[in-house]
Amino acid sequence: MTDDLPDIDSLIHQAQYREALSRLADIHGRAVGRLCMAMLGDQSIAEDVAQETFLAAYKGMKNYRAEGSLRAWLFGIARRQCVRRLERGPRKHLELVEDKHESENSTDGDMLGRRRSLQLSKELSLLKPSERDVLLMRFAGDLSFKEVANELNLSEASARKRASRALLKLRERMEPGDVE
Repeated sequence: MTDDLPDIDSLIHQAQYREALSRLADIHGRAVGRLCMAMLGDQSIAEDVAQETFLAAYKGMKNYRAEGSLRAWLFGIARRQCVRRLERGPRKHLELVEDKHESENSTDGDMLGRRRSLQLSKELSLLKPSERDVLLMRFAGDLSFKEVANELNLSEASARKRASRALLKLRERMEPGDVE
C-alpha cells in the first residue's frame, strides 16, 4: 500500500459526513435559505451563501461538539457566513419594482403583503445587528430562545430581552397592522 492513499477509516468517515450533510440539507435547507435571504436581501446571494453554509458545515462536522441542537449549530454557521458576506459589501435593500404585467395579475392583498414584507425588510436592516440576529434566528430560523442564546453566546434571558426590544422598535416604526 502506498502512503498517498487514504486509510479505510478516513474514507468511512468522509462517506458518513457526506450522508449527514445530505440529510441536513434535505431537512434544513429551505430554512437556512430563508435566514440567508432575510439577512442578505438578495435571492441569488442568499442561495450562494446557503451553499457555502453547507460546505462549511461539512468541513466542520468533525469538530461538532453537540453542545446545542444540530439545527442551531447549522444556523450559527449560516449567520456567520451571512455576516462575512455583508462585510465584503453593502447590504442590498429590496425595492418594490412594479411591473405593469405583474400589477395587473396581482390582487390587492398580494401587493399589500409585498409592501409590508419590503417595509419589514427595510426596518429590520435599521436594527442593531445584535437585535436583528436574534429576531432572524428566532423567527426566520425557527430556533428556540435557548438555541439562539447558545449560538450567540448569550443567556436565554438576554436573547429574549433583545428580541423583545427589537420587536418593540419594529412595532413603533411600522404602520398599524403591519407587525402582529
